[in-house]
Amino acid sequence: MREMKLFLGPQHPGMHGNAAVHMFVEGDIIKKSYLLPGMLHRGFEKGMERKTWVNNISLIPRVCVVEPDINELSFALATEKLAGIDVPDRAKWIRMLIMELARITIHLMAYGGLGSPTGNYTLMHHAHADRNTILNIFEKITGHRVYHQYIVPGGVRKDLPNGIEQEIHAFLDDLESRYEEYRRLGVANPTLLKRIKDTIMLPEEVVWNLGVTGIGMRSATNKAYDIRKVMPYCHYDKVEFDVPVSSYSDARSRVDLKLQEVVQSIRIIRQVLDKMEDGPVRVPLDKGQAMRWRVPKGYVYAPIESSRGEFGYYMVSNGGTHPYRVGVRGASYPQGLLGIEKYLPGTRIDDAALWVDTMGVCSPEIDR
Repeated sequence: MREMKLFLGPQHPGMHGNAAVHMFVEGDIIKKSYLLPGMLHRGFEKGMERKTWVNNISLIPRVCVVEPDINELSFALATEKLAGIDVPDRAKWIRMLIMELARITIHLMAYGGLGSPTGNYTLMHHAHADRNTILNIFEKITGHRVYHQYIVPGGVRKDLPNGIEQEIHAFLDDLESRYEEYRRLGVANPTLLKRIKDTIMLPEEVVWNLGVTGIGMRSATNKAYDIRKVMPYCHYDKVEFDVPVSSYSDARSRVDLKLQEVVQSIRIIRQVLDKMEDGPVRVPLDKGQAMRWRVPKGYVYAPIESSRGEFGYYMVSNGGTHPYRVGVRGASYPQGLLGIEKYLPGTRIDDAALWVDTMGVCSPEIDR
């Protein structure tokens, strides 16, 4: 049979970000594939080295378009470690609130992402409507819907608006009440199961070979490794939550863990709202002009648990007004770049978008 070359992306609803998957197929089976990044490349890391520490606040969220807050927190934690800044308690709670709301949005986006390649648009529309409600909450808190620029070195940019706690509680109650409906639409839907059960496998040996973390790793190894648990930051050591795991990683198992993590994020947010006390939300960086703020010499790596796994900033300061070196560990780099080349072959063409969605690929963080 004659081999043919097809493209998934960059302009395709099943492609997550500005990249393309080049696929060489025979019939409807992918025989060879590779990711073609470079379509979003803005030289993020080198760009950060040419901006002041404070200027970088507006650049860093763009490293991952769909989950920008992880960049803000990791950058802030790294900078604060270098500068020896202790963040106020209330700011730590607010940061957790933002991070868990963001985790729900990205999991809903991925879960709803099952709908487009399978024709289950009801699921997609439900998930995006709920994500939109969280974006409304973000807009009230930060003034922005997507790129918040809210978590900054020293704390958060401003305090929560009056009454937002009640609005968040109301949304969580509503979302939680529809959990079983979400399961029936997705992971328990007989028509969808034919596409996601016992297919698009991620064996444990592949996890270790590629260095996959997050849900990909936890779904295949049955190990509850989560940086919020093993290296707690903010106040994650002061709240109770479970880390869902599995020992069989097919596409269904991975999206099921995402849905279970939404439940745990709701649980965390309720504890945050209950434990958070009044107080300052930010400490000043310097008495002088912020653009001339100098960070002491040193190097540090600040990892956090993103929705896709370990995400972190490695930063070096030479004592100047700019970072000397910045390296970003994108959580989906292993499966998005190496995984597509080594493990996407053998998949059917119409399952390629499901492969990218359930493996948790965010191409902008590869294209940094």
